[in-house]
Amino acid sequence: MAYQVHEIFHSLQGEGARSGRSALFCRFAGCNLWSGREQDRAAAICRFCDTEFRGTHGSGGGVFASAAALADHLGDLWHSQTSGAERPYIVCTGGEPLLQLDQPLIDVLHARGGEIAVETNGTIEPPVGIDWLCVSPKAGATLVATRGDELKLVFPQPGLTPEAVEALEQLEFREFFLQPCDGPERAANIDAALSYCKAHPRWRLSLQLHKLLGIR
Repeated sequence: MAYQVHEIFHSLQGEGARSGRSALFCRFAGCNLWSGREQDRAAAICRFCDTEFRGTHGSGGGVFASAAALADHLGDLWHSQTSGAERPYIVCTGGEPLLQLDQPLIDVLHARGGEIAVETNGTIEPPVGIDWLCVSPKAGATLVATRGDELKLVFPQPGLTPEAVEALEQLEFREFFLQPCDGPERAANIDAALSYCKAHPRWRLSLQLHKLLGIR
């Protein structure tokens, strides 16, 4: 299959358990919870998304005809922007990356020595072989991916509280994070998340460090 990628860029992981780690972000185009068009936001399942994922025109993006072609491109970018001493750490994000990330791409990335992380809304069953899975559930969407490495809940989220998440059956994650929702109420949301995490030690605070530091 051909893979549509909005952009690929090298930065530091800014959220969750692996904050601060050097990573190559592969942002796939498209999402199943919002079209990415502002005129559709009010009617979308996910209305607080702050990411541009439409089209393939972003830096490093494009349409890749095969898994090998995309893996080669990712490998070249990693080795051109790092010392090359560490195995490539590829964060597949979106949009919703599991609309496109499939077994052939996972297999070829592993064959080239890559480590694969995925940031997903959890509505699609993940393929096997993902090395690090971060699930960020959304209100109004059925959570299919109930196992992974970290669960990251944007907070506060109308219609989906931490208590409601904990009540879900067969939930198996190593880490549980609350991430304050960005936007005009960010300061109040940070205070609310701080208070909740202090009172409920199962949950840890995830701040978007890339935004606080002013990096991509």
